[in-house]
Order: sequence, then structure tokens, then C-alpha cells
Amino acid sequence: MKKHTLYLLGALLCLAASCQKPDGPAEEPVKGPELVSSVPADGAKDVDYLSLTAKLTFDVNVMCPTSRRGEISLSPSGEITSIDAYGKEVTIVLGNLQPATEYTLLLPEGTVTGYNDNPAKTFSIRFRTRDKAESVISAELVTANPSANAKKLYDYFRSIYGVKTISGAIAKVNWNTVEADWVNKWTGKYPAMATFDYIHLFASPANWIDYSDISPVKAWFGKGGIVSACWHWNVPYSEGSSDYTCTPGSGTDGTTFRPANIFKDGTWEKRTADADLAKIAGYLKLLQDEGIPVVWRPLHEAAGNTYTYKTGAWFWWGADGAETYVKLWRYMFDYFKSAGLNNLIWVWTSQTSSKDDIDSPFYPGDEYVDIIGKDIYNVSSAAKVADNFTLIQELYPNKMVTLSEHGGLPSMSDQWSAGAHWLYFMPWYDYDNDLSEGYRHQHADIAWWKASWGCKDVIGLDDLPNDLYK
Repeated sequence: MKKHTLYLLGALLCLAASCQKPDGPAEEPVKGPELVSSVPADGAKDVDYLSLTAKLTFDVNVMCPTSRRGEISLSPSGEITSIDAYGKEVTIVLGNLQPATEYTLLLPEGTVTGYNDNPAKTFSIRFRTRDKAESVISAELVTANPSANAKKLYDYFRSIYGVKTISGAIAKVNWNTVEADWVNKWTGKYPAMATFDYIHLFASPANWIDYSDISPVKAWFGKGGIVSACWHWNVPYSEGSSDYTCTPGSGTDGTTFRPANIFKDGTWEKRTADADLAKIAGYLKLLQDEGIPVVWRPLHEAAGNTYTYKTGAWFWWGADGAETYVKLWRYMFDYFKSAGLNNLIWVWTSQTSSKDDIDSPFYPGDEYVDIIGKDIYNVSSAAKVADNFTLIQELYPNKMVTLSEHGGLPSMSDQWSAGAHWLYFMPWYDYDNDLSEGYRHQHADIAWWKASWGCKDVIGLDDLPNDLYK
């Protein structure tokens, strides 16, 4: 009986074993994600050190576990600002890069995972950043056959750039020298440059604004002053509206005007834009006929908060993105060229404030821009202001860099000492008071101006050469 029992037990065990055998071949273990490509590629040279986002593409959808991200490293002495994984791509924003430096981006095993948390193997990407670009300022204006006075003014700019800085004041709202007169009243000196604004173009000519009356500009030019102009380009809230704004949106929040539609025949946007360009070209031609060169700053601050805070454009001209904006800038440039304007020195305003929010996609191109501007408000550190100057200078080494708008900054004396060698500076106008008091100003009070005049490198009106246009 015992013997039969053993035989039966053995048979049952054999049967159980046979039941556990798979019918087909054994399943292979799932592989971890494999890297397909990377930007920069492993071994890449001349990589941009001012702004770099590494993009790693895998063969499957991947994740980057938050608990393991601290193991990802960049050496030597580089910074990892952010890490994101979406679909098959991992993006890593790199910061604090230096020129002409060999870097290694290292991702240890398990810092990238795929299906069922299967880890990618350890891998690294080596790259070398480009050398620091040598600054060589363009000798020629971008406008073909510029007027004689425009060329003389630009040559003067080149001669003092990095050695002196030109003082400026912007019109209080649009068509006057109220701010410049206020500075003179309380300090005894005039700024060298005055900026006028065509903000009310849609209303001109009217009994309260008429840009064909160029007497304020002629008077300033007659004093020997430098003339600049900007354009807060206001458009109707919507087709047929009598209310105007430059803020994108809809209804009372902004305009439905789409810059992309300017390039489509039959749209109200194209009709509006072409009419406005013809109108302002006519007004600028009045200045040209008087021999007045104009430092021209249109379509400013286009990127808005597109990069810094990811909240998009402040003005309608940036609302359809960088590609459309560049197209619009060039459209204006070509329109003015066809209108025979040759007295303009073109200034483009960058919104770049750090290596993490560079707005170069909005840059129209070297052949369409003479000077790079930067608008800065409410920064107490002269060193931080200087960092902005240095960064933009490195981004655009062939262009002069200027402080095209500002307020709430250290004195120009402090900025200059810190290394912010702007071509010129332009405090924004005071909104709230009549400027009758010398100590009050939202952006640059008299104490600020006196401190700035204390810098031997600041040029006022009386410091401009008498033969500038001779």
C-alpha cells in the first residue's frame, strides 16, 4: 500500500509540473527606455551657453521620478533649473553655463523610467559651449541709403558707446518735452535726448492732438537735442469700434485685433494696419523733410511675459507669437522703405532678464535692427542691472545696447560703475503729478537725476557736439 501511494504521489507531481510549462517560448523581460537622440547631441561643440534646454528623446513614453531628479547632474559647476517629462521626451533646462567649457550631463540608472517603472540605464551627454562672441558693432545702418543726419547721429553713437552714456527723457503721454523741462528746472541741465510718442495716431488730426504740427520736435532739434520716437499702436477694440487700445483680449479687456490677419487680404486687421502705417509714415516724413533723424522704437516689449511668467504678451503685436511678430516688424520696415523713409535708426526692445527667459525668437534679425533696447523697472541692485546689460550685449554682440525705458533703478552713476554701459537711458514719465515739485517722481526723482549728473560719463544736452550734424 505504501509503495502504491508513492507511485501515485510521483505521478501527481509530474502532472503538476507539466501543467506549469508554457505552451510557447518564455516571455522576455521588458527593456528599459533607450535614448534615441538628444539636443545637444553627445559630443556637440559650439553650444549656446546663454540659453540651453537639453531635449532627450526616447523610444517609449517615459517619466522622471521626482524622488530621483536630484541625482541628475551637470558638471563642472553647471545648474539644472527644471526637469520635465512628457511623452517620449525629457527636457532639462540648464543654467549658469560658461563659454568655452566642456560639460557632462549625467543621468544615473533609474532617473528615467518607462513602462512598469523599468529603468533606463545610466547615460551621459558631453558637449562644449561656444566661445564668447567678440563685440563688433555694425558700422552701417540697416536702412539703405540713410539720410546724412541719420548716418552722422549713428556714427556719433558708435563713437561714444561704452565710453559715455546719453541722458534722455520721454514725453509726458505723447507730444511734448514736459519731462525734459522738469529736469532742467530742478537741476539746471537738460537731458540730451527727448522721446515723443505717436500713441494717439488714431485721433490725429484733432483739436487736441495733431502730429502734423511738428513744432515741439523741431524746437527740441533746434536746441541741438537728439530726437527719438515710440509708438503705442492703438487699434479698435473690434471691427467698427470707436474705442481703441493696444492690449490684446476682447471687449472691455482688450482688442480682438489679430496680428496674423494683417497678412490676409480682405481682413479688417489688414485694412487698419495699412492705413495706420501710411498715416504714420506721412508724419515721420515731415521730420525727414526737416533733416531730423529719429531714433525709432516701435512694437516694443513684444514677448511680454511669454517666457518669464508664461502669461503671454502685453500688447496685441506679440499676441500671435514670435513668428508673426517678426513678420510684422519686417512688414513695417519694408513699408517704410517703400514710402521713402530713410531718417530712422531702428531700436528693438528685448524682454530678456536672465538666461532662463531669452526672447531671441522675437528678434527681427540683424538686418532689421540697429540698436537693442531693454526696459527695466524696480531693481535696487546696480549689479543686477549690469547683469542685464552684459547678457543682452552677449546675445547681440554686433549691436549697441540701450536702456530704452526704466524706473525705480539705482542712479546712472551707480549703474555705470557696476558695468552697465548703456548707449542711452530713458526714465519713464510720471503719471500722477504735474511735476511742479522737484522731489516727487514715480520713476526718476530729482535726487536720482542729481546723482546721475554726478557721473562724469553721463552726456547732457550741453555736452553734445555743436557740429553733430555739420
